[in-house]
Parts: sequence; C-alpha cells; structure tokens
Amino acid sequence: MWLLAVLLVGCASQQQRAEEKARMQRAVTEAVAERRWHVDITSMNAMRYGSKMVTPDFFLELRGDTLRSYLPYLGQVHRAPMITPEQGLNFEAPLINYRESRPKAHLWLMEMDVKTKEDLYRYRIEMYDTGNTYIHVQSQNRDAISFDGHFAEQ
Repeated sequence: MWLLAVLLVGCASQQQRAEEKARMQRAVTEAVAERRWHVDITSMNAMRYGSKMVTPDFFLELRGDTLRSYLPYLGQVHRAPMITPEQGLNFEAPLINYRESRPKAHLWLMEMDVKTKEDLYRYRIEMYDTGNTYIHVQSQNRDAISFDGHFAEQ
C-alpha cells in the first residue's frame, strides 16, 4: 500500500514538473512575441577578469522599443567618453535595430542595437524556453562582457 502511495507522489511531481516546464515555455514565447520581458542577472563574465557572481538587483528589460539596462561592468575602456561615464551599463534607451529569430526549437535569439550619450552597444540575447538567458554586450569603446540570468515572469 505504501509503495503505491510513493509511486503516486512520484508521478504527481513528475506531472507538476512537466506542467511548470510548459508554463515557462509559454511565458517566454509570449514575452518575446510582445517584446516585453525582464531578465534577472545572476553572474557576469568579463573578458579580462573571469566570471563573477552578482547581487540580485541587476537586470535587463525590454519594453516594446526601449531597452532598460542595469548591468555591472568590469573591463577596460578603450576610448574615454567626452562626458562623465556611467557606472556599469546603466541606461534606458530606444532601440536602433532589433532582430529576432528562433534558430532552434527551444531557443530565442534577439539582437538589438542601442545608442546612449556615451557609446553604441549591441546586445545579443539567447533566451531558452526554460527561462535561462545568456546576454553578450559589445561596445565601440569598451571590452565585451557577457551575463547569465533568468527570465522573470511579470
């Protein structure tokens, strides 16, 4: 009798995991289609300094045609801006270019360009149906940097 109860609990939790996976996949797909998503950052990977864990308050967010970037930065600046530089990659700016594709059944690829008063940035975002997200940022005036994060449902 107890063996039957253990098997039923195991089946129920397996079903719950499958339902959670399907729910996350729908949420990611809808957010990408609507261009309304938020990614909480968990770590950064600096070209010269390796991988570092970050505090939970960093994020990247797309709201229609506007990118909100609140990301740490660790790297070398190649050309100093004419104005006082911001700490990190902290700005809200309209998109110049936006491209989105689905190269694999479980992966969304988004590339976007934004121009701030300091620099021109290209963000390349790989967002998986599981919610795991990889972000690569290239700049004209700074070393490239990447981030790992997770899609946050709104």
